[in-house]
Amino acid sequence: MGFLGIFYIFVQTASTMGKIKDIWNGENRSFVRFAVIVTAAFLVLAGFILPNSLFRWASSGIELRRQRRQIESYQKEIDQMDKQIRKLSTNKDTLEQFARENYGFAAPGDDVYILK
Repeated sequence: MGFLGIFYIFVQTASTMGKIKDIWNGENRSFVRFAVIVTAAFLVLAGFILPNSLFRWASSGIELRRQRRQIESYQKEIDQMDKQIRKLSTNKDTLEQFARENYGFAAPGDDVYILK
């Protein structure tokens, strides 16, 4: 896009701005200004003030995505715990090792040394 393309866009924009000024200052200016004010008020209400505003809608969407990620992480943790439960419930040696390592259990006659 060369200089002529940019100049053409500028002329079109200036022409559009002239049309907007004509409408704003035209014979129906009171209706146009009323319509602009009502539209702006509606956008402010719908965007920020009403209970179901766009702002609250967007923040709810962010919170929903955060909670879904948290649910996924909890589900992964549950799956890991289920694997560990299956492993501990099927093998007595594994259960004994887990109890010794995590809870300091000892078999009768064993000496337990706790190092910190």
